Amino acid sequence: MNAVLKRLDPEAKEVLFTGARTANSFADTPVSDAELTEIWELAKWAPTSANTQPLRVLFVRPGEGRDRLVKHLTEGNQAKTQSAPAVAVLAMDTRFHEYIPALLPFKPELKEVFAANETMRDGTGTFNATLQAGYFILAIRAVGLAAGPMAGFDAAGVNAEFFPDGRFRSILVVNIGHPGENPWFERLPRLEHDDALQWV
Repeated sequence: MNAVLKRLDPEAKEVLFTGARTANSFADTPVSDAELTEIWELAKWAPTSANTQPLRVLFVRPGEGRDRLVKHLTEGNQAKTQSAPAVAVLAMDTRFHEYIPALLPFKPELKEVFAANETMRDGTGTFNATLQAGYFILAIRAVGLAAGPMAGFDAAGVNAEFFPDGRFRSILVVNIGHPGENPWFERLPRLEHDDALQWV
């Protein structure tokens, strides 16, 4: 019997896609540890090559840890990050292959394949962690929070600050919270069908 997939209603599509925006200011409303955990419980279901799951998440609360993070952000990202009740540093685990026997139990030998090929390991890890990061943003929206993803930061500085052993490599910083005053920039255009789609 074929599986029948459910279709999201228009409201859910708006929350996740058509109405979702990158937040640039945040309210003082707290974000709980339970909410942050719920985000991960959704994001962890993202598809990855051979179920490798290389994404790792560092949640940074206001205080000393936030100050350490903000100094590595571009100037335009610092104030909004300071205002967010939670921030996630998304990183790729360069030794993700060590988990393969547990995550891909029918092919545990793939661990040694990745261990012997750094180029393949790096490419697979970077691609799949980035894919997971997209799901992470959708998960934030799905739990009723606003996401402010940012690539404007000194990755080497963040890595040295929070991941000094070199195992994790930061790929994205995401502010998380409820939108504050004037949180949205004007909606920018998207490509039209003729510019983005091909049919064969």
